[in-house]
Amino acid sequence: MSDMSNMVRINFKKGDDIRDAGLKTPETIERFDDIPYGADVLQVMDLYRPKARAGETLPVIVSVHGGGWVYGDKERYQYYCMSLAEHGFAVVNFSYRLAPEAKFPAQLEDVNTVFTWVQDNAAKYNMDASHVFALGDSAGGHLLSLYAALCSNLDYAQTFSFSAPKGFIPTAIALNCGVYSLEGNSSDEMTNVLMDDLFLDGSTPEKLHSISAVNFVTEAFPPTFLMTCTDDFLTEQPALLMPQLMKCNVPFQLHFYSEGAKGLGHVFHCNMKSDAAHRCNAEECAFFKKYMD
Repeated sequence: MSDMSNMVRINFKKGDDIRDAGLKTPETIERFDDIPYGADVLQVMDLYRPKARAGETLPVIVSVHGGGWVYGDKERYQYYCMSLAEHGFAVVNFSYRLAPEAKFPAQLEDVNTVFTWVQDNAAKYNMDASHVFALGDSAGGHLLSLYAALCSNLDYAQTFSFSAPKGFIPTAIALNCGVYSLEGNSSDEMTNVLMDDLFLDGSTPEKLHSISAVNFVTEAFPPTFLMTCTDDFLTEQPALLMPQLMKCNVPFQLHFYSEGAKGLGHVFHCNMKSDAAHRCNAEECAFFKKYMD
């Protein structure tokens, strides 16, 4: 493991511990914890549902967590995901195999396995398999944008050894503070090192091209909610994806969040102590509900 990946794991954990200190499971939420979706110890998920909707078949949100491809798990996203469930969704919150121990495309394969699990277990957990939404932030936004491309671009899908459920494309997605083009980032030392940890035998321009979603958008790409904010270090990334969405007539919204002089940092929406986070998350859920018909 590189020093950079180790630093990310240490520093991100410190920040997340502070962010989530004192938070508890809301009384309004029913939890199904530690459901295995694969054989690896990291291939586990939680499912959250609003207690008031017990027995009802609910639309689904799958959350793909961030963490620079080398950090993160479902424990770090539980409070955020439970807040989404309070909007009337069944929310899937999962851990996936991390770099550098697991090389790409292991992370994307895990994303696919989770969506396959949702299709296979919809009846058991009263999930509406015809309305499956997804959101991801930072590295999770990157993985989700790639998965949306894999589901909607046959040529791109054929470059992988695994395949999405037949005919499946997420109903709509939200990409939060994500990265959608990894080309031309030679000045970003952190990303360069993390990319070397992500790939077997390091990164190359060809590999970076192959994991830049901007190169694989088609007209079948799902409707997209794009979000960034004042102090997001990836704030230029939506501008790289939007021209491709427009070129392919893909419906999308761009939301830029600010708290004035206070500013808002990268992935602020995961902070359940923040009014801005609740506002952003409510707007994303409202965007998803537009595609319920």
